[in-house]
Amino acid sequence: MGGAQMVPREQALPGRATKMPLSKTHYVLKTPMEGPWPPGAEKIVLANGCFWGSEKGIWRLPGDGIISTAVGYAAGYTSNPTYDEVCSGRTGHTEAVQVVYDPSKISVVDILRWFWQAHDPTQVNRQGNDAGTQYRSGAYYFTEEQGKLVKASKEAYEKALMANGLGKIATEVRPASDFEQIFYYAEDYHQQYLAKPGARPYCSAQPRGVQLPPFETWCPKELQEKHKPILSEDFWKEHAPTPHCVIRSPNDKIKWDL
Repeated sequence: MGGAQMVPREQALPGRATKMPLSKTHYVLKTPMEGPWPPGAEKIVLANGCFWGSEKGIWRLPGDGIISTAVGYAAGYTSNPTYDEVCSGRTGHTEAVQVVYDPSKISVVDILRWFWQAHDPTQVNRQGNDAGTQYRSGAYYFTEEQGKLVKASKEAYEKALMANGLGKIATEVRPASDFEQIFYYAEDYHQQYLAKPGARPYCSAQPRGVQLPPFETWCPKELQEKHKPILSEDFWKEHAPTPHCVIRSPNDKIKWDL
């Protein structure tokens, strides 16, 4: 189990130049696991506890907006780390999901709402029973507009959590450009793990049942038209994350009229 404090860069494991061997195709979506991505596709990297359940929740979002998901190690120092190295707490990485999406078919706002509501972002360097810096909450963005939306939604969700007697958000929010490489793919057996035969039905995420406030109340006005949500409030009333929801859910996408 990793430590409670971030390893200093000079003490981090060196890693290796060799990438993890990876299946070419997503086990569930049947789309590519690696780029090049279709024109117009965007990426965001999100960390909210054990990446098995985090990935499943996002690949199940309805419609064709989610192009691909992958689990990996993000925002640390070690190149191409192994799972055991990350669990040692000596890489600086957190377990994360790389989300590739088509912004014309799903808004990053929808993805961020799932992210915030699918875990307890007030927990520091842990999520439920999983403790260590490798389970810290994080959101790593690739565009200026993504960054504005992450920060604004974080502020709004923190107010909602505090109004419900919970603490301040501990999520690390940084641009991907802060890192030489923000995301390294995890071992192939971790990819889409919960959909594979023999998978251990485990998810330690701690959703608090608090809804992100209405989009119009927190999104910067200049971004509201371009990034308005695709998923309706009726969707969230029926499908908002709850504890262990990804364990109980089927592997296929949620069926919902968009």
